[in-house]
Amino acid sequence: MGCKSNGNCGNCACDVMTVFDWLEGVPIPEGQRAFDIVEVRFKRNRKGYFRIGQGRHVQTGDVAVVDVSPGEDMGVVSLTGELVRAQMKAKNVRDTHEIKRVVRKATMEDITTWQAARSREEETLKEARQISVDHRVEMKIGDVEFQGDGTKCTFYYTAEQRVDFRELLKAMASAFKVRIEMRQIGARQESARLGGYWCLWT
Repeated sequence: MGCKSNGNCGNCACDVMTVFDWLEGVPIPEGQRAFDIVEVRFKRNRKGYFRIGQGRHVQTGDVAVVDVSPGEDMGVVSLTGELVRAQMKAKNVRDTHEIKRVVRKATMEDITTWQAARSREEETLKEARQISVDHRVEMKIGDVEFQGDGTKCTFYYTAEQRVDFRELLKAMASAFKVRIEMRQIGARQESARLGGYWCLWT
């Protein structure tokens, strides 16, 4: 039945975009090594690929701490093994040294930090919208996502024209005390949270 959050929880495999790993638990043929990259799902079905690294082990459903340089983020492992290789090929993602790594399987302390960051999102969204109105910025902020370690906040917005963020970013950084990223989305992209133009203020 799922958790009834319409795929927005980011904490389980209830959403409609989840790929069923029918190879999980199937023994690897002798002489072959397991694929060392896993797919990690974040808020709103945003997904990324991360290398496990020697000596680490995670499985589907685990909460993982991943390197996002700078800082660390957290998400749920949504796919492992050969299906990750297939997904990467389908999405034209290359297996290179640029693939960031899984730092560790999340501890209870990590998860507490993550949940604390997520709990700030609703109030932050309301305040950010008011700040944009006060600065008369022609844009609509649709969603906000805190990085798992709470050190960065990404705002997803729509706008008809190019936006001058300089004063807005200063105000947001002062209000929220974190690094701010603005990521533009289109009407058709909103549910997938795919971005276009972005800028960052530290």
